[in-house]
Amino acid sequence: MSDKPLDQEPPISPFDPPDAGWTVRDDEPGLMTLVGPLWQHGEGESLRFGFVAEEKHLNRRGVVHGGMLMAFADQALGLTAREVNGGLPQATIQLDTQFIAPVGVGEFVEVAAQVVRRTRSILFMRGTLVVGERAVASAQGIWKVLGAG
Repeated sequence: MSDKPLDQEPPISPFDPPDAGWTVRDDEPGLMTLVGPLWQHGEGESLRFGFVAEEKHLNRRGVVHGGMLMAFADQALGLTAREVNGGLPQATIQLDTQFIAPVGVGEFVEVAAQVVRRTRSILFMRGTLVVGERAVASAQGIWKVLGAG
């Protein structure tokens, strides 16, 4: 006999990126080696990036630190910009982020970045970070293509 109340829902299984068709990005140096792994799904227009929230990502309140969400947004939007720009080197020159809802340990955060506008030397990007259907942050930024005009 169990002491668990009958109306208690069974625990939710943690999201497993490989089982869902995601591949790990293990070619990202520097900061991403500390905060990753970073996951990728799709290509071209359907390219998405994600990460599983871990203890190392938390702030003192026990939710994912805003700096982690910003670093993830910067990386994901930047990788998408590089993909649509033929792999040319670039640098973030502005990134604005709005935090919408907290993220807990074990949750999978993903974003599908969009190109808002593209010129010869500048890309304007945006994306909404989500956990399932729940928006947790919104980001928009500008990337400078290095070596272009």
